[in-house]
Amino acid sequence: MMTNMVGALNNALDIILNENKNSVVLGEDVGKDGGVFRVTEGLQAKYGSERVFDTPLAESVILGASIGMAMSGMLPIPEVQFAGFMYMGFDQLINHAARYRSRSRSRFTVPMIVRTPVSGGVRTLEHHSDSPEVYYSHVGGLIVVEPSNPYDAKGLMIKASHMNDPVIFLEPTKLYRLFKQEVPEESYEVEIGKAKVVKEGEKLSIITYGTMVPLVKEVVEKKAIDAEIIDLRTISPLDEKTILESVRKTGRAMIVHEAQLSFGAGAEIAARIAEKAIFELDAPIMRVASDSLPYPFPGYENFYIPNAIKVSAAIDRMMSQ
Repeated sequence: MMTNMVGALNNALDIILNENKNSVVLGEDVGKDGGVFRVTEGLQAKYGSERVFDTPLAESVILGASIGMAMSGMLPIPEVQFAGFMYMGFDQLINHAARYRSRSRSRFTVPMIVRTPVSGGVRTLEHHSDSPEVYYSHVGGLIVVEPSNPYDAKGLMIKASHMNDPVIFLEPTKLYRLFKQEVPEESYEVEIGKAKVVKEGEKLSIITYGTMVPLVKEVVEKKAIDAEIIDLRTISPLDEKTILESVRKTGRAMIVHEAQLSFGAGAEIAARIAEKAIFELDAPIMRVASDSLPYPFPGYENFYIPNAIKVSAAIDRMMSQ
């Protein structure tokens, strides 16, 4: 079927609810309204209000209740309407969801999938445009996933439903309806913790994820440069092997992400490359990211987040070294 990311995620949730009778979908307006972006549209009508249900406007309660359900043998799939609202439930995720397996010596597991839209580029306000992947990736015990296309979104969601650990599933808002892709109607999995080589190349490795993947592909195609593009798909655990293999082949490494530059995922990737492949580089590692400032008002966001001009200029600087 040809579908966008919204359709692929809806199909994945439909498969999970049908496959696992202990799974539930919960969150603000996910039931009758089908979620703010309609990702859960039609699921309550099909599975009933006991399995797809609305919650109060209380992120701490949504996530705390989901942890209790998970520890009791259920598979909760809570939705937080926007990533900027997840901070209200930060304590539940960091101090509880991430730690219970370790704290209980694996007597308890916390299988849950926390879904939330992330990143900007669609003229929303600041609390609706956060890119918080690094917060959750810093915490041992949480798995952090961010797909860049419909096929991966469905496969990663289904794979997450078969795991026994909490997964933070970040859904780039800009990519929800940006393009369609052929997606199998049947169930399938995309491996979590495994990056994808989107395009092979010999002269430059560009490591990216989420909203930046289509942008990087567009720039590379337009410039007709022999660059290898790696879509991380999973931020934590990081597929270090694929990154290092690519960098050792090309001799150049560029990391592109929408989140702020300072202390971001790019810094971690750059550090690992420097530690393990520094003598195989022909140029310094380069990072392209948003400025380390609060997210701006909508009229300025295209100057704030990486765009084609910034990525193209960075490639030129990299290749001139």
